[in-house]
Amino acid sequence: MTKNGIIGVDCGSTSTKAVIFSATGEILGTGRCRVAQHMERAHHVERDPGEAWQAAASAIRDALADAGLDGRAIMAVGVTAHGDGLFVLDRTGHPLGRGIMSLDSRAQGLHEHWRAEGTLDRVFPIAGQRPYRYSATALLAWMRDNEPERYHAIGTAFFAKDWIRLCLTGRIATDLTEASTAFTDLHTQDYSDAILAMLGLSPMRGALPELLLPCDPAGTVSAAAASATGLLEGTPVSAGLHDVTAAAIGLGHTRAGDMSVTAGTFSINEIFHDAPVPGDEWACRAGYRRGLWNCMSISPGSASNLEWLARLLCPDEPAAAATFMRAAASRYLARGPVSGEPLFHPYLFGSPYEAPASASLFGLQAWHGRDEIVQALLQGIAFNHRYHVDALRRSGVVRRIGIAGGGTSEAGIAQMFADVFGETISVSNVREAGALGAALTGAVAVGMFPDLETAVEAQDVELRAYQPEPSRAAIQQDAYERYSRLVEAVKPHWDGLYGMGTGPDAGFLPGVPVVKQEENRA
Repeated sequence: MTKNGIIGVDCGSTSTKAVIFSATGEILGTGRCRVAQHMERAHHVERDPGEAWQAAASAIRDALADAGLDGRAIMAVGVTAHGDGLFVLDRTGHPLGRGIMSLDSRAQGLHEHWRAEGTLDRVFPIAGQRPYRYSATALLAWMRDNEPERYHAIGTAFFAKDWIRLCLTGRIATDLTEASTAFTDLHTQDYSDAILAMLGLSPMRGALPELLLPCDPAGTVSAAAASATGLLEGTPVSAGLHDVTAAAIGLGHTRAGDMSVTAGTFSINEIFHDAPVPGDEWACRAGYRRGLWNCMSISPGSASNLEWLARLLCPDEPAAAATFMRAAASRYLARGPVSGEPLFHPYLFGSPYEAPASASLFGLQAWHGRDEIVQALLQGIAFNHRYHVDALRRSGVVRRIGIAGGGTSEAGIAQMFADVFGETISVSNVREAGALGAALTGAVAVGMFPDLETAVEAQDVELRAYQPEPSRAAIQQDAYERYSRLVEAVKPHWDGLYGMGTGPDAGFLPGVPVVKQEENRA
């Protein structure tokens, strides 16, 4: 059998996808498996490592079956996964409990303490960012203070993608893009002892794994992994990369000035620069190669809000969110935005602001129905992206804006984003951009392409441009200004509305779906 496929594994916040691509980006087969989020305590959002690996293995098997291929057809594997958060191993390489996801907010109190005493500001010049409450450093410090036995048993501190690659290859490592979320110096792009010292984490220096570049070979599929996945033992696996960067590459963005917007669980907005550009409104992290930086402005306020509404209104209809989106897209193309309709702050999971925020729906009247509420949610999601995009415009020249996810394959949703941004955007025909970005690191690792830039240029990508329509853009601008004023008006009330109870009976993080163990398979 001819080796003609590369596989990208993308372990997202709610499901894991494995996608087999040709060298030019054609999808040959896809597998998908749902993964549980465990939330037995308020503000704790965790993932079981064993379940995560089982889901990845299942998705790979299903992708091979869907493509009608076996493991002999696969040239290379690349992996990406939900970024930030923390997975820890003991000194024998076994998980020390569940991994912590970036939706987790247990370190909020610690984060507030760091902010008040100036620690976040002291870290900023070195790291190019202030640690978030879900950063690996914040979670390690929380573990130090609240679970000292676990903390002192740590042999490895790394990330979700690194755990999946370890299961595939048996090799412990991370890559530059993941390491830069918490542990690296902005300028040297290497591990920083100074950051660890400032945060009281110097003992963790020995737990930081080997630091690779995304396209470096990072081992081969082990016999055990081959048995679990259907891949061929010895198949090369690349180091892989952070999911935000993987999505940008999958969209065809590799150059300074390329801005990528991804509407998923998080509102992801990023732009590459060929020099470090620190700023208060974004995190400046490492790009996919040394000498490239990625300015990222993100928050957990995107398409997950619509998924929440779909579960609330239609709990027995798994495709309800997609149905809502298609209907809203058609409605927007037919009638556009209307002045005075409800406004929604999409902060069910979090917001761009330091203070713990609450979602809000304003202007709702008795004559409004589900269509208006869905439209408000989608508009609020676009407005939250606009907040981040405006910030990134201040980081330097924007060469182009590409967008994916959140229903933007629907013309009406893409047009809404163009009207909200007031700027031309492009939508790629690439599906599963994150998985493609991961797969291309594998292709480079085995020599199919000399570098990621060449690999991206070889992809058969069709771009569709959407330009803002002036009258609609003017209505959206007016609505965005009212949306922003309402944010400022309700900010003082957030503390009183945000529950910070602890203990097993304190409830769950508002709006985050709990996936039961028996629902693990999609």
